[in-house]
Amino acid sequence: MRPLRFLAAIVLVVPSLLFAQNATPDARAIRAVLDKQVADWNGGDMEAFAAGYKNSPDILFIGSKISRGYAQMLETYRKNYGTKEKMGMLSFSELEVQPLDERFATVTGHFHLERTAAGGGNSDGHFLLVFEKTPDGWKVVRDDTTVPPKKTCE
Repeated sequence: MRPLRFLAAIVLVVPSLLFAQNATPDARAIRAVLDKQVADWNGGDMEAFAAGYKNSPDILFIGSKISRGYAQMLETYRKNYGTKEKMGMLSFSELEVQPLDERFATVTGHFHLERTAAGGGNSDGHFLLVFEKTPDGWKVVRDDTTVPPKKTCE
C-alpha cells in the first residue's frame, strides 16, 4: 500500500511544482513576451516580433548557422520569411520557463509553423531561449532553435 501512496504523492505534487515554476510573475512576463511574438508573427509584423529580442550586437541565434547581433538576426528572418505566405501561422507549445537568477531565465519549447506548400510547407522544431531582464522588460538574448531534417522518400 505504501508504494501506491508514494506514487499518488508524486502524481499530485510534481505537476503543481511545474505549474508553480511557470506561475511566478517573471515567468508570466516571459510568457507574455512569447504570446506577443506569436501574435505579431501571425499578424505579419516582423519588426514587432523581433522586438522580443534584445536590440544588441551581443545576442546569439543558433539555427542552421550561428548569427550574432540583432541586425543580423532580423536580416535572416526577413530573408527566410519575407512574405506573409512564408511566415505562415506560428504556435508554441510545451513551454517551460526555468529561472536562473533574478536577471536570467531559460525557456524550452516546441514551435509549429503552419504554411502552404508554396510558402515552404509546415515546419516544427524545439528551441531553447535565454531571456534577460532588461530595463525594457524580458528580452531574448540567446536563441537555439533546432529543426529536424525533412524526411525523404526512398
